[in-house]
Amino acid sequence: MRFVYHYPETNGLERDMLEAGAVGDVAAAAEKAGFHGLCLSEHPAPSARWLASGGHQSLDPFVALGHAAAATERLRLHTNLSVAPYRNPFLLAKAAATVDKLSGGRFVLGLGAGYMKTEFYALGVNVDERNALFDEVLDVLPLHWSGEPFSYQGRHFDARNVIARPRPVQNPIPIWIGGNSKLARRRVAERAQGWMPLVGPPELSAAVRTTAIGSLAELSNMINEIRETAAAAGRTDTIDLQYSYKDRSIATPAVDADRHRAALAEIEKAGVTTVIVSSPSVSPEATLEFLETFGTTYLS
Repeated sequence: MRFVYHYPETNGLERDMLEAGAVGDVAAAAEKAGFHGLCLSEHPAPSARWLASGGHQSLDPFVALGHAAAATERLRLHTNLSVAPYRNPFLLAKAAATVDKLSGGRFVLGLGAGYMKTEFYALGVNVDERNALFDEVLDVLPLHWSGEPFSYQGRHFDARNVIARPRPVQNPIPIWIGGNSKLARRRVAERAQGWMPLVGPPELSAAVRTTAIGSLAELSNMINEIRETAAAAGRTDTIDLQYSYKDRSIATPAVDADRHRAALAEIEKAGVTTVIVSSPSVSPEATLEFLETFGTTYLS
C-alpha cells in the first residue's frame, strides 16, 4: 500500500495559501520521507459563505504540481481532484500532458464531476450538464494525448481535424475518478485506472452530493464490484483504489502508532492500494516535522 501526502489546505477567508510551506520544499521533504506521491485539490472560485463556514482555498493544482515536479525526482503528482466539467477538454488535456511531460511521466489525473453549484455559476458552466460534460472529457483525453489528428463534436465546441502535442510520457496518463455513485463506479470500471471514493458519515456524502459509503465493508463490496465489472469487460490491468485516512490523531504520527498501523492494515485488506494523509497547515516547520516523523514511523 502506497502513501500520498495531500498538501494542507487553508480553511477560512484570511489565512495564507502557503502557510504549510513552499510547495517545492514540501514536495522534496515528502519524497525524502518515503511518500509515493503528493496531491492537491481544486477550487477555482469558492464562495465566501462556504469559506466562512469551514471551506478551503486551493492552489491551481496543475501549476503547483508542475512546480513540485521540478523539486523532485520520483514523487508521483496527483490532482485530488480536478473538476472535469470546469474546463474545456482540450485545455484540461493540455495541462495534464504538460505536467506529465515535464515530470518525466509522474502525473496522475484525478477527476470528479463537481458538486459546488456556486462554482459552476461563477465559471459559466451548467451544473445540470456536469455528467454529459464529464463523459466528453473522458472521450477527448485519449484522443488529445495520442498526438494524432482527430475531430470531435461536443455540446459547446466543434474540434475539426486538430492535433495536439506534447504527447504525454505515460500511455495513458492514469485517470482516477472520484465519486461514490453507480455512474462514477461504472466510469471507473470502463474507463479509468483508479477510483477515489469518499468514505464517511451520511452528512459528508450529502454535502458533496454523492452516495454514502459508511464502512470499510461497504467500500470493499464496491471495490469488488468495480473489479468484477472491469474483468467482465475484458480488462486485465490493475485498478487502483484511494482512501483518505481522516483520523485526526495522525497529525502527531508517533502517537497511537500501533492503533494506526492496525487501522491501515484493515484498510489494505479492504482492497485499498493508496492512502491519502495530510496534516494541519500550521507552519512550514510543522509540515516538515510531520513528514519526517510519518516517514520514520510508517514508511521506513
